[in-house]
Amino acid sequence: MTEIRSIDPVEISAPEPLGPALLALNNAHAQELSWLEPERLVHLVSQAFLASRIGSVDAFLLAFDQDADYDSPNFLWFRSRYARFVYVDRIAVARAARGRGYARTLYEELFARAARAGHDRVVCEVNSMPPNPESDAFHVALGFSEVGTGILQASRKAVRYLSRPLGA
Repeated sequence: MTEIRSIDPVEISAPEPLGPALLALNNAHAQELSWLEPERLVHLVSQAFLASRIGSVDAFLLAFDQDADYDSPNFLWFRSRYARFVYVDRIAVARAARGRGYARTLYEELFARAARAGHDRVVCEVNSMPPNPESDAFHVALGFSEVGTGILQASRKAVRYLSRPLGA
C-alpha cells in the first residue's frame, strides 16, 4: 500500500530536503503548473485544504477550499461560481515514479477528505493551450467533466475548467 504523508509548512521552510525537492518537482512541471519560489510554496502549503505527498517527493498534491487566501485566476473563477468546493491547484508525479498510480491515489484521498468535510465537488483546470491530453484523459477517467473555459492572458494559456461531484 502506498503511504500518503501530509506536507507541513514548517517542514518545507526548514533547511531540510523536502522544500527544495517539492520546488524541483513543481518547477520541472512549470508549464503545466506554474513556477514557484520558496516563499510562495510555503504560503500555498499553509493555505491548503490538503497538502500531501507520496514518498520523499515521488508525487504531491496541493488543494484549497473556497476559503483559502489564494489569488490564482483559476481558483477565483471557481470561487465566483460555487459556494463550496475543493480546488486542485497542482499535482505532480516524478518521472521515475510514473505508472504506479500515485496521482490516482492522491486524488482518491482528496475525494474522501473533501466528502468528509462536507464538500460536494472537487474542481480543477487542465491546459487546453498548450494541450495536455494525458491530463485530460486522466481527469475524464476520474469522473471530471468540463464546466467552463478560460484564457489566462499573463501566461498565454487557455484552460478547461473541470468539476467532479462527490458523494452518492
